[in-house]
Amino acid sequence: MTIVLASMNPHKQEELSALFHGHTLLIPQDLGVSYHHEEIGSTYLENSLGKARTLHKLLLDAGRSTYPIIADDSGLSIPALKGEPGVYSARFGEKELGRKPTYEEQHHLLLERMRSITDRKAYFICCMVLLIHPERWFVAQETLEGEIAFNPRGTGGFGYDPLLYLPWKGRTVAELSLEEKNQVSHRGLAARAIRSILENHLEKNPYEST
Repeated sequence: MTIVLASMNPHKQEELSALFHGHTLLIPQDLGVSYHHEEIGSTYLENSLGKARTLHKLLLDAGRSTYPIIADDSGLSIPALKGEPGVYSARFGEKELGRKPTYEEQHHLLLERMRSITDRKAYFICCMVLLIHPERWFVAQETLEGEIAFNPRGTGGFGYDPLLYLPWKGRTVAELSLEEKNQVSHRGLAARAIRSILENHLEKNPYEST
């Protein structure tokens, strides 16, 4: 089955393609579609569903509305910071810098906030939506628990991966291979749940995308 990912991020496409092996996972630019969705929701579900609905409309306008769409929203939650940056993880640091920060700048700002905090427990959250049409969709939400490292470590992955240290692995998420990451990550767990829905429900029950 061909699925379209509601993201322009080729790193996310690579990561999820490994989890949806046997299927073709495209991103909008593969179909010649320019995609953008402003993440203004107050929950991960609002953002992921909004991303999927925005892409569905763009594909409909381009005459390509027959594809199922996968969208996800994820973030890093730190209980000692009252759950921040949370759903605003992608925008963390914009107020301080007056512009969209780089990953490295976000890491620096967050570590400064954590400088005097001893409780470094944290977890990633991923909310993933499989959308058939705007009012027919399925959702899975998963977590990956760990601790905030004292310095960024590793070059793999993206986002806050260099900051989340996994004690049972002795490494940050960015120090894991893609295969290891997909086994334990919040996005990997959510993707496997969505894939199960896709293969055990939708492929056995043909649908029309409207």
